[in-house]
Amino acid sequence: MSDYYDAFEVSPVPLPGPDAVAPEPFRGIYGMPQFLTVPCADLAVSTDFWVRGLGFIDLFNVPGQVVHLRRWTFQDVLLVPAGPDFTEPTTPSATSVSFSCVLNQIEQVAESCRAIAPDSVVGPRDTYWNTRDIEVITPERTRVIFTAAKQYEATSQGARNLDAMGIPAPSES
Repeated sequence: MSDYYDAFEVSPVPLPGPDAVAPEPFRGIYGMPQFLTVPCADLAVSTDFWVRGLGFIDLFNVPGQVVHLRRWTFQDVLLVPAGPDFTEPTTPSATSVSFSCVLNQIEQVAESCRAIAPDSVVGPRDTYWNTRDIEVITPERTRVIFTAAKQYEATSQGARNLDAMGIPAPSES
């Protein structure tokens, strides 16, 4: 991992720490470099879960056609009506989509989702790469991971794991 460089200035994700503050939902219009399209059997039910549970905003919608949701910059989701040949999945996809958040949002999102669908959340769990994650299964059976970087502590197992992967300690500057 020697051909990389710090480029945190292009990301809306704040540096991890106990005082990290999540950015406000971004309401600007831009060319989306990446987005998720989710076919929905019931747009209203899905929109409600993604907004009240996962904390997205309804950036705009065309009734019956598309609901454009967003959290932070570059966290865009398009909910679309499922086509006539759509068979609603009975199990969640093995594939997941991940969204960054700050550490103090993990429990908030988990509680909000559980209030709507009690069995929709697994976790939180700590990862090998020093994040805390929850896994949420949405009404349309999309597997959504909310992930928050934990503060770097030089003597922690997380720091040792990152070092073993070739990721150096952050600079003190």
